[in-house]
Amino acid sequence: MPSAQFPQALAARKNIAPGLLLALFGSIAFSGKAIIVKLAYRYGVDAVTLIMYRMLFALPIFAVMAWWASRGKPPLTRKDWLGVLGLGFTGYYLSSFLDFAGLAYISASLERLILYLNPTLVVLLGWVLYRHGIRWGQALGMAISYCGVLLVFGHEATLQGSNVAWGTLLVFLSAGTYAVYLVYSGELVRRLGSLRLVGLATTVACLCCLLQFVLLRPLSAAVVAPEVLWLSVLNATLCTAVPVLMVMMAIERIGAGMAAQAGMVGPLSTILMGVLILGEPFTVWVAAGTALVVAGIFVFTRMARRPSA
Repeated sequence: MPSAQFPQALAARKNIAPGLLLALFGSIAFSGKAIIVKLAYRYGVDAVTLIMYRMLFALPIFAVMAWWASRGKPPLTRKDWLGVLGLGFTGYYLSSFLDFAGLAYISASLERLILYLNPTLVVLLGWVLYRHGIRWGQALGMAISYCGVLLVFGHEATLQGSNVAWGTLLVFLSAGTYAVYLVYSGELVRRLGSLRLVGLATTVACLCCLLQFVLLRPLSAAVVAPEVLWLSVLNATLCTAVPVLMVMMAIERIGAGMAAQAGMVGPLSTILMGVLILGEPFTVWVAAGTALVVAGIFVFTRMARRPSA
């Protein structure tokens, strides 16, 4: 190795361990959101009120993030603002609300497995909208993953009844709307930068959730148990703002591919927290379904990064 390249290689190796830790803890923190939502539902709060409090406490964090990332940058054009409004509504407001609503009917484990299908939905949207090809290995990985979700879904439906289908549909639509955000955000990310776009789009989503509460609920509905407030603060910080920053810092150090591989710990951590904190059952069906989903996404991502022949 030439001597000029040695310091660069050494610096890259030094970044791997901190980057992996950031990706791992970011994924675990993201996964904790479902656990907190399920805990809050035990105090009789509904999805509209719960997501309002989450976004209310997250709003100052994301507003500061948007301001910080916008320093010294040119102002947004009308086209940029329309893009931010559309992506904020679809990718963060609608996706988050559908997810919160679905969690009222299904387990945290099934919710995380469904959301973990997001990369496959991005590829399917690319095929539908832009006629991008799907490799046989990607199709195989998708088939394995969806079989895993169907396995866990079938087990829950047997135990809990028809409401599981409704909750599964809501969470699947949540994953779909976030996939739409990922597909259409590429151009804006290049123009604005990822941190600025995330800050602005999530600020829009926070305002949408506050407006939704004002329009759909009386102000008296804001009176909730103190535990709901503390859980919402935890959700807004530890499970929303903090993991966004951790994953972005991880990508800067180890790249998006390695960060995505480290993120595979997400479903496993959700299942573990669901068993330990929520008392959700851990059965052979859940174990088998999780193994299929993780294996399928692993195959899918490996094939997606492999260069074409």
